[in-house]
Amino acid sequence: MDRNPSEEQLTVMDMHKLNRIDPLRKQPERGLDGGQGLSPMDPPDAYAPSSIEPVPAEALHPFLRKFREEHVPFMQELNAFEEAILSVQKNGYTKESDAKLRHFFHFFDHEFIPHSRREEATLFPLLHQRLIAAGEHGKGSVPTTATDLMEDEHAKAMQLAAVVVSFLGLVFRLPDERSGMIVLDAALEQGKNLVELLRLHVFREDNVVFSLAHRLISGAEFDEMQSRAAVARKSS
Repeated sequence: MDRNPSEEQLTVMDMHKLNRIDPLRKQPERGLDGGQGLSPMDPPDAYAPSSIEPVPAEALHPFLRKFREEHVPFMQELNAFEEAILSVQKNGYTKESDAKLRHFFHFFDHEFIPHSRREEATLFPLLHQRLIAAGEHGKGSVPTTATDLMEDEHAKAMQLAAVVVSFLGLVFRLPDERSGMIVLDAALEQGKNLVELLRLHVFREDNVVFSLAHRLISGAEFDEMQSRAAVARKSS
């Protein structure tokens, strides 16, 4: 096995050896629907209806609607990432699964992270203020709101993604197959955690956070956010 893969490669140096690393042997096989109509990575209880009435996408201000629309391709990428993880567990590491994993992390770095930063820079500051004013916050000494949770999830997602990439790269630098199997299994488990976190995060934003913003922020204020965001894009 090549111990010095390029930075662009997570894998693919000795595929026949990785194909013998089969974490599935250590856990029951689970399909994408888990036999229950849900992904095995879905926490069903977390998707119970909230007390906030979701606002349809077409009723949102264009500034909010754009954030929501950006979630559509992201969920498609997340589903493909999940499929790649399950494929590795079932069939071993292949060039196809490697390409899908690398594609997801490229998308994550170039699309999800900028998307999250735009939310944090433009939408969340005013929404945080309005949530506190409306009493929609925690009861601790420092009031926390839904925007704090979203920012925390952004940070956790970036940390998890970094862990998965690091573990996958480490597989090729270990001296024996058993160690590689252990690290690969850890990478896949952390990948599952990332899928679960991001899927729930998008659900919360689409169904709760954006609905709260729709209710608490005026159209004129969204117009101003949109204008500032356009200026920021031109200057970047």
